[in-house]
Amino acid sequence: MTKRYEVVGIGNAVVDVIAQSDDSFLEHMGITKGIMQLVERSRGETLYASMDDRVQAAGGSVANTLAGLGNMGRSTAFIGRVRDDALGRFYAEAMTNGGTDFPNAPVASGDLPTSRSMIFVSPDGERSMNTYLGISSEVGPDDVDEDVVKEAQILYLEGYLFDKDQGKAAFTKAARAVHAAGGMAGIALSDPFCVDRHRADFQALLTDDLDYVIGNEAEFNTLYETKDLEETLKAATAACPLVVCTRSGDDVIIIRGDERVQVPVHRVVPVDATGAGDQFAAGFLNGLITGRSLLDAGRMGCIAAAEVISHMGARPEQDLRPLFEQAGL
Repeated sequence: MTKRYEVVGIGNAVVDVIAQSDDSFLEHMGITKGIMQLVERSRGETLYASMDDRVQAAGGSVANTLAGLGNMGRSTAFIGRVRDDALGRFYAEAMTNGGTDFPNAPVASGDLPTSRSMIFVSPDGERSMNTYLGISSEVGPDDVDEDVVKEAQILYLEGYLFDKDQGKAAFTKAARAVHAAGGMAGIALSDPFCVDRHRADFQALLTDDLDYVIGNEAEFNTLYETKDLEETLKAATAACPLVVCTRSGDDVIIIRGDERVQVPVHRVVPVDATGAGDQFAAGFLNGLITGRSLLDAGRMGCIAAAEVISHMGARPEQDLRPLFEQAGL
């Protein structure tokens, strides 16, 4: 039976607000250059008001992956939470206009505004990100429409949302719904600090409810409290049928059952490394959906990641399908 969506994602719905700045402005505003830090609401409002000639774009890790999948011709939907305010309405419209269904209407009640990340771009290309999570981190089981999830071939979850109990409950509900409809479910580990805070729950989710997991070496080592990658991968593959481990410019390791492949990565100097992991996931999931081998799915991920780090921004600018064809994919 053909399903409406090839991939449905659940994640943080964050508006990226981007402005140019120089180092003196960063110093004056007390912004640490070149990193992402979480900020409180009042700080977020101050930084937002300080931005001249700002440009807004729909962002968030899983949302960026879905945008990449759309670039590759896949059908997608995104479950996220925005407020019924100017930024929330912008986000919902931007996702829809970009080809990704956004089934959850902006929330009219409550105190928290739409999440936003104030990104200051320095003349040298460094990005200094200041993220106020707002309402997006409140995603819970009531936000998960099982009728939407059951229309997915693949469910893709964002590890960041695991920081709150309602996020964990939403993931469990969605994973079980997609399985009941014959689909598969997986997660991006997202962040070693988040993994460290919720290690036991992450391990239980992988063992009980997930078919695949994507993460980098640091995230996997944190999950299983080891510094030995082979020991880590042994534990991960015992828990989850399909394990994808990226390694910061070294070969990507993908393991499914007795099959293990290493996908070569061609190192390049990034213009902007933002979105590399998100677009690797997009390319890999594209390969998985279209029935490619693990090696070819990994190669698609590497091509998508290489494209996105060649320019500013977390989403692809080129049509990736000709790039796949040029690589024999």
